[in-house]
Amino acid sequence: MLSQHARSLIDHEVTKYPADRKQSAVIAALAIAQDEHSWLSPDVIQAVADYLEMAPMAVYEVASFYEMFNLKPMGRHKLTLCTNLPCALSGALDTQKYLMDKLGIGFNEVTQDGRFSLKEGQCFGACGDAPVLLVNNKAIHCKMSIADVDQLLEDLK
Repeated sequence: MLSQHARSLIDHEVTKYPADRKQSAVIAALAIAQDEHSWLSPDVIQAVADYLEMAPMAVYEVASFYEMFNLKPMGRHKLTLCTNLPCALSGALDTQKYLMDKLGIGFNEVTQDGRFSLKEGQCFGACGDAPVLLVNNKAIHCKMSIADVDQLLEDLK
């Protein structure tokens, strides 16, 4: 389930911890596995658990705790919108309504073409730049006007 490339990336993360604490790299390992498979199926979670010599339930507990991990298939482009109070007060709820209407989906859903999924996120640490969208857990987009949202969606097609 984990390619040689993924295993080498995980091995690099493991070196950051004492030899008897390789399970400390579980968050990094899950991120690497998700990058490779786009979501964390039970088989992928089992593969990470085996590789880090952890109980599968312990790996699942980590994966299910953090919102950045996908425990079901998501769209090619996962859009996560911060809806915490500072963002909500700065237009995030309007952005949420616009995205849901434009994409025809709610939170934790995928467009019919599989291109986009929408998630509700918690604080991204950019409260002064609201509304804030995170794309595929990698790129943060700040001060997103409706025109900016339209341009981002077009760029991601």
